[in-house]
Amino acid sequence: MLELTEKSINNKENWKFAGIKLPEFDYLQMAEKTKENPIWIHFGAGNIFRGFIAQLQQQLLNKGLSEYGIIATDTFDYDIIDKIYKPYDNLTMLVSLFADGQMKKEVIGSIAEALKADFDATDQVKRLKEIFKNPSLQMVSFTITEKGYALNDARGDILELVTTDFINGPDKPRHAMSIITALVYERYLEGELPIALVSMDNCSHNGEKLQAAILKIANEWINNGFVNKDFLSYLNNESKVSFPWSMIDKITPRPSEVVKDQLEQIGLGGMAPIVTSRNTFIAPFVNAEVPQYLVIEDKFPNGRPCLEKAGVYFTDRDTVNNTERMKVTTCLNPLHTALAVYGCLLGYTSIAKEMMDTDLKLLVEKIGYKEGIPVVVDPKIFSSMVFIKEVIEERLPNPFIPDAPQRIATDTSQKMAIRFGETIKSYIERTDLNPSDLVFIPLAIAGWLRYLMGVDDNLKPMDVSSDPMLEELKQILSGIEVGKQETYNNHLESILSNPVLFAVNLYEAGLANKVERYFLELIKGKNAVRNTLKKYLYE
Repeated sequence: MLELTEKSINNKENWKFAGIKLPEFDYLQMAEKTKENPIWIHFGAGNIFRGFIAQLQQQLLNKGLSEYGIIATDTFDYDIIDKIYKPYDNLTMLVSLFADGQMKKEVIGSIAEALKADFDATDQVKRLKEIFKNPSLQMVSFTITEKGYALNDARGDILELVTTDFINGPDKPRHAMSIITALVYERYLEGELPIALVSMDNCSHNGEKLQAAILKIANEWINNGFVNKDFLSYLNNESKVSFPWSMIDKITPRPSEVVKDQLEQIGLGGMAPIVTSRNTFIAPFVNAEVPQYLVIEDKFPNGRPCLEKAGVYFTDRDTVNNTERMKVTTCLNPLHTALAVYGCLLGYTSIAKEMMDTDLKLLVEKIGYKEGIPVVVDPKIFSSMVFIKEVIEERLPNPFIPDAPQRIATDTSQKMAIRFGETIKSYIERTDLNPSDLVFIPLAIAGWLRYLMGVDDNLKPMDVSSDPMLEELKQILSGIEVGKQETYNNHLESILSNPVLFAVNLYEAGLANKVERYFLELIKGKNAVRNTLKKYLYE
């Protein structure tokens, strides 16, 4: 029986016989060098890190282009460190899933150390501070989700946790951004050592969000007398601290039982997924699609790994912004959200199976090709048309990517402004385009509102995925009954006029009445969702 441990991977013949690629470097030597002179620490120890970012550094290690690995840490879910990293010597099994059913299996061994960013754990904090004080550290990267950067709630009020951090200062931070600010302050005290803080999260202007949060916390701590006022000058000096923007793209869904079973069949034990105390569904393996993109603004005041040799694009901010806008506002994320809400309503549990539904495939084609592509700025480093075609024809239909609309539908209220609002804004700004001509984006918005009612197209109760605004939105929609259009009484006004939700006031954009009309058709009764889709897709 093979085991995912440092000792087991030394039996190379057994792993070769099982068809699993091993690291092509001395793991213990790499770990020792990294601990002595860390160059890269990453916050957010989940699947996208283990299945994509860590594999990039592994490529450099395999090619002899680096001697150093990555240190992983987490500010949110400490069970990941205790139950997924420690028992497996920080190794990960990466299973790449091809559309033809092939699986490529590789042990990722580029993670040298795993820590909990828990300021109640003295030993962990001591080690984190040592890392941040080390002149060798070049990069701090993040995959903590868009929520990880938010200091305010949906109403714009400062989160209670953040307010507590303002009062307590850098000795007892709890929020992810407060923890980072406290650790960067240690680097400042060590002699204003340079560092790049690189958000790799799937959100618009991610570097800007990270920078704004850290500056806000630093300002509060200065005002409360906790930190030196010159700390702010350090943070604002790009030759000392940079906040590069990035665009990341790779689907790493929750672990598949099919993949687990196949790994166990070839003799790899201990692969069962777990659900952590923070509700993270994770396993010792990561299953992921093969296509992947990472574009990073090239601003690194203390140097960086040569990740361009592993396929990363390093470029200027405008190009990063254009690639990010292309993906997040047009060519992938809006399509995912439309599939998520309509897939749930129509009883699907697989994105790939949705893409076999003629109506749903046509919906995403209309949103992408017809309404999105006209406002895409060409990123130039690769073609937006090639990218969206790959998404629609290869990536979303891949039957071996176990991704579910229910997962994608999580936190949709936080995504609407970017995934649809930015395109609406582009239509408003263009003199040759009229937002009131949009059909399929308003149909996606109306579909989301219909989804929030928790009743599917067969009028059966349906679970609605978690969302920070779920209770508030459900309260606004209360009183409306599917099958009884007469129960609707202008319920949507406060939602459709909310520029926080959609990046614009949809009444001012000339779209609110259209969304309202579609919504009324969607609640007409049984099969109304399917019938409404067909009406507008084929008219």
